[in-house]
Amino acid sequence: MRGLPLSLTAITFGIPLTNAASTLLQGGTIISFDEASQTPLILRNHSLLVTDDRIASIFPSSSSRVPPQTTTIDVTGKILSPGFIDTHRHGWQTAFRTIASNTTLSEYAERYGEFSQAQQLFTPSDMYFGQFAGMLESLNAGVTSIVDHAHGTFSRETAGAYFNGTVDSGARVFWCYGIHDLQNGFSVNDQIEDFKELKNQLVSRGETVTTLGIAYDGFSMSSLDEIQTVMEFARGSNISVLTTHYLGGPWITANSPTLLNSFQPSFLNNTPFPIIFSHGSFMTAQDAVLLRQTNQYLSTTPESEMHYGHTHPHSFLIQDQASLGIDTHFTYSADMVTQARLWLQSTRLFLFSQVLVQDWEIPQINPMSVNQAFHLITRSGALALRRNDLGVLVEGAKADIVLFDGDSPNMLGWEDPVAAIILHSNVGDVTDVMVDGEWRKREGELVAKEGVIVPFGFSSNQTSDQGDGDGDDADGDDDDAESENILRAVRSGFLDSARRIQGLWAQMAIPESPGTFLGVPFGMPRREDVVRGDQDGY
Repeated sequence: MRGLPLSLTAITFGIPLTNAASTLLQGGTIISFDEASQTPLILRNHSLLVTDDRIASIFPSSSSRVPPQTTTIDVTGKILSPGFIDTHRHGWQTAFRTIASNTTLSEYAERYGEFSQAQQLFTPSDMYFGQFAGMLESLNAGVTSIVDHAHGTFSRETAGAYFNGTVDSGARVFWCYGIHDLQNGFSVNDQIEDFKELKNQLVSRGETVTTLGIAYDGFSMSSLDEIQTVMEFARGSNISVLTTHYLGGPWITANSPTLLNSFQPSFLNNTPFPIIFSHGSFMTAQDAVLLRQTNQYLSTTPESEMHYGHTHPHSFLIQDQASLGIDTHFTYSADMVTQARLWLQSTRLFLFSQVLVQDWEIPQINPMSVNQAFHLITRSGALALRRNDLGVLVEGAKADIVLFDGDSPNMLGWEDPVAAIILHSNVGDVTDVMVDGEWRKREGELVAKEGVIVPFGFSSNQTSDQGDGDGDDADGDDDDAESENILRAVRSGFLDSARRIQGLWAQMAIPESPGTFLGVPFGMPRREDVVRGDQDGY
């Protein structure tokens, strides 16, 4: 058996192996990573030791390399996976859940997006609870890292609440402050100053799991003065990532690699941070060349691009510089395994069809593997962020870990753990989730971040009748009660927000088509019929 070629050693990251909080996950099947082949390395009947926020060691379960004061958890029969990485999300929109199930991208932009009525109608409370609830959905599904294109920054108040909901969730979020040309008096310069204030707050709170980035879509539409202001600010702000929407083609919005490379100096090739281009629906061959030359990444959002009609006719050609994302989780689930499965099967269908339909030949191979789909939601996401310590289970990496129940009815009898996850698992199989060495889901139940005080009158400090009442926290009852109270308060706050928001939107008329979208004429796709007779079942 091969060793672990990719090893971010404890020495490199200064991991103390004694006098530190350690957890041993003993006896499971670990999906590690082989750097040489860039494929999963399956380690059966192995144990994984977490010390503080890092993976301290991985070794056969027969070994006894365990420091004192270690909590040991038997994970026999379970599959240990890296936490999944979502490289494109709009977290604030959770309250819209299920009310846009048949919408299009043009309708989304007018009715649900950053320039919709949401600017006026979403309160700081809506932002806080929507973000918190959305991140909990991700954690429940084993999505530990999220790049949030945070364009719900409509004011200092909404941006601050959005930011606080992010930090309080306990997810690893690359929170990219949306800088945009609003018409409500909150200027680009105001937004830049607000970003600086939030960054100072992050430092003063000692927060390391949430990091700040910038989201900016003005490269193709805004004045050169504004673009230069944002670029200079980004270069000097030590941000974790910059992200931008790029659709192109009939969608017009062309914040493309080619455009960013045209600025002097090139904004694509001279930045100390990664740039993630979301969607790339109509990217060009030149864009693909530039992504490879500059090592920047695309975020393909399979379900979004099918749901709204962005499409992605060429994205399969640039998968070596791509990762996967969710986009708008209010229109479907925030489960990255689902995205990987959809992308895998739709890519297979397209490439099979090229041989069968165009050439009238029989496909000799399957054009895309489960290993490649798994790579896109783990290692590729980390590479897009230039974070070598994410998306892999190797020594020295961050302890972002997902445990799957290998004995569930739909996974029982698995041989290939990667195939079991990509093609057979569901969210219910995710039993445990760890982020930065701390449990965020344990034995099927979400675990709140310690010390969170839920604002807006939804108290998380109420006492609980659970536990033995003796004040002794050794059995964990007090921790359980605190977590339950926090999650209960978030649930109550979110339900109040969702009812209010959905009620307001229900009163709004669906916008009538003006005949064009950004100057491009509308066309009418065939409306499908699924029932016999005069009705179509739509």
